[in-house]
Amino acid sequence: MTADKQPESVSSVLKTFGILQALATQKDIGISELAQRLMMSKSTVYRFLQTMKSLGYVSQEGETENYSLTLKLFELGAAALEYVDLVELANGEMRRISDLTMEALHLGALDGDSIIYVHKLDSKYNLRMQSRIGRRNPLYSTAIGKVLLCVRPEQEVRDILSEVEFVQTTERTHKDVDSLLVELALVKDQGFAEDVEEQEIGLRCIAVPVYDRFNQVIAGLSISLPTIRFTEEKKAEYICELHAAARRISEKLGCTVYPYAD
Repeated sequence: MTADKQPESVSSVLKTFGILQALATQKDIGISELAQRLMMSKSTVYRFLQTMKSLGYVSQEGETENYSLTLKLFELGAAALEYVDLVELANGEMRRISDLTMEALHLGALDGDSIIYVHKLDSKYNLRMQSRIGRRNPLYSTAIGKVLLCVRPEQEVRDILSEVEFVQTTERTHKDVDSLLVELALVKDQGFAEDVEEQEIGLRCIAVPVYDRFNQVIAGLSISLPTIRFTEEKKAEYICELHAAARRISEKLGCTVYPYAD
């Protein structure tokens, strides 16, 4: 099926990537040459280029009126590679903690107004959590969500959660952003966060931050266990193990100063 016979949305995607690929093979190029190379009308090429320009993927040379790619595609690719590296680097550390504790481990990142799990290891006990890679959960009721939010300014936290409904999944769940902000200050100070039956009755979770080469928090590493297996002694041990793992992962990602001792 030719591009002209494709559904309009598919055809638009094909044209967009055709233009991007053409620009990638030449430093800068004019509309007429692009149109001829891609067998598209100049008006169509112009319209697509203006949209790409408004989104920051294409720049226009003032004198020649030629177009070229910006570094935004590189930034997208670098971000994707960073998460691939993150999962690969975290896997060994998570398996070590899994072997030691037999509990469930999760690695989560911020995506919009929620967290998304990018890696997990199931508990080795028969009772397992109902979670999966790619699943989303609220920021306000998860330990990972709290470590991702605690390093951000108050107004940014409010903006991220501005349209989020604080669903009371248990009586311990935060009711609004104001109560959450009080806890986030504590989380930032102590270097770890907890979910104390806020997401699910009978379940506790502890999380610590993972940093990138810019010393920015890019993920949270957590351990989850039922309350029947929880003790304060285990809590202290697990926090220490999580920090040690997160520090090693962060250092491999280029972080120069992991702020919490192992």
